[in-house]
Amino acid sequence: MNPAHMTSSESQLSEVQGLRQELAGQRQALLASLLVSAWMVEARDPYTGGHLWRVARMAHALALESGSTPRDASRIAMAGFLHDLGKVGIPDAILRKPGRLTDEEFATIKTHPRVGARMLAGHPLAELVVGVIHHHHEMPNGRGYPMGLVDAEIPRDARLVGICDAFDAMTSTRPYRTGMPIAKALDIIESELGQQFDLALGTIFVRMGRAGAFDAVVGHSDEGIPLQRCPACGPTLVRTRSARAGDHLGCPACAARFTWTRSEQGLQALPTGEHAAADELEPGLDRAQIEALVLDWADAIVGD
Repeated sequence: MNPAHMTSSESQLSEVQGLRQELAGQRQALLASLLVSAWMVEARDPYTGGHLWRVARMAHALALESGSTPRDASRIAMAGFLHDLGKVGIPDAILRKPGRLTDEEFATIKTHPRVGARMLAGHPLAELVVGVIHHHHEMPNGRGYPMGLVDAEIPRDARLVGICDAFDAMTSTRPYRTGMPIAKALDIIESELGQQFDLALGTIFVRMGRAGAFDAVVGHSDEGIPLQRCPACGPTLVRTRSARAGDHLGCPACAARFTWTRSEQGLQALPTGEHAAADELEPGLDRAQIEALVLDWADAIVGD
């Protein structure tokens, strides 16, 4: 309609709609900045590639299966992606340590939930995710951290994300051990129901896992994109959505150089026998993935 022919009420409605669209755009930009920050924290550890995406995907599926609305499931998935934001305060020497942590080092790791919660203090989106960031390492038996909460004292979202986080940790390869098979990790979760893991949510998670709900998530860094292996270090090579044949990358653990090469299985990382250049070792932000996630979770950040 020509603005000159609008009635007063129509003009006001158009102005309100314009303001809502502007606000939605601002909130999406805020979310994107948080996701980028979380992604950069993850990129510091060569063995956690795709961890945030996997936790978010599993959290979304578990939330829906356990009765959450689609909007709440999006919010919980968003919190799952952001749950380790506080690790920005953990020194590289601890975060990237190839062996098991000492008690003192683990005490430092245990500060990350509080750090993450403090980082979000006053942020416009904080109320949507801070409960998960602060409490995803609490346990129903009270032996978790940082506050030793028990059972229903722990926010439901945090109990849900905590299961997905622990499962991904068990099924992911670290320098000192190979990732567990899915079946073994599910058995461990089942054995800890009501102790380390929420009874009701954990029961649903185990059922979903045994039905194959997470088979396409474990070992992947994005939809349909599995982690690829460095011959020396294991599954440390992450392919972004923007990767193209002929692009080079370096193993973040040993700095070996690889080239993305077309094959019948899609792009494969083939070693060149060379040492990667400095810029090839820098984590390449997967902007396409971030943009897609912001759109996926847009319903969770709209104002009421």
